[in-house]
This record gives sequence, C-alpha cells and structure tokens, in this order.
Amino acid sequence: MIKTILPLLVALSSGMAMAFQGAINTGFSKIVGLLQATFIVHVSASLILAMLLLWPALSPGSLVKATDAPWYLLLGGPLSVLIVYTVVFSMGKIGVAPATTAIIVGQVLTALMIDHQGLFGLQHLEFGWWQLLGLALFALGAKLLLA
Repeated sequence: MIKTILPLLVALSSGMAMAFQGAINTGFSKIVGLLQATFIVHVSASLILAMLLLWPALSPGSLVKATDAPWYLLLGGPLSVLIVYTVVFSMGKIGVAPATTAIIVGQVLTALMIDHQGLFGLQHLEFGWWQLLGLALFALGAKLLLA
C-alpha cells in the first residue's frame, strides 16, 4: 500500500496540473489563436526540456537509443500536439470542468483497454466485471458532475 501512495499522489498532482494547463492555454489561445498557442506551448516545453537534458543526473537515459524504439513509441510528440490542441478547443467551447470530465472518462476507458491488452510493453491487467462496474460508476459520477 505504501508503495502506491507516492505514485498516486504524483498522478493526482499531474491531473491538477493538467486542469491548470488547459485553462491557462485556453486563455492564451483567445489572445494568440488556437494553433499559435499550441505551437508556443510546445516550443517553450522543448526549450525547458533541452535545458533539463544538460543535467544527466535527472535522467540517465540516452537520446541515441530513440532509433532502437519501435515507430509507434515515437507517437508521444504528435499525440502531445493533438492533446493540447483538443483540450484547449474543448475547454474554450464548454468550460474547464465539463471538458476535464470528458477527458478523464476518455482517459480511463482507454487506459483500461491498454491495460487489458498489455499494449506498448506494459503489464497486462485483466479487465473484468469489477472494472466495468467501476467505469460505469465513474461515468455516472461524471454525468452527475455536469448536471
């Protein structure tokens, strides 16, 4: 149980950061435009990451090994552009809470399918009736949040 508390707290803070990021990016897009905001967000993130790579102690990995990865594991960048663009689009149209609720329901549904199939070299986690019930209750809770 203790081993899972820190990762869950990190995941919780990630979700909180995503809500702030979506709201901030949506406000920014109203000033500069949707594609322009998406571009600036990714350029600024790339600059920060480039600076962080100067500290090898933060991540002892190797960029050279990227060529060893299967092509589909390189889709994170394009997916990041799609995610920022669609988050900003949806939050600008329906608001932060409804968009975030739909985003989370989509994330959980997709995560359950990825876990069940053990995709991308991740651990296979069975999807059973309890998970289906949890997803249904989660979707109902999302609906109640939007009522």
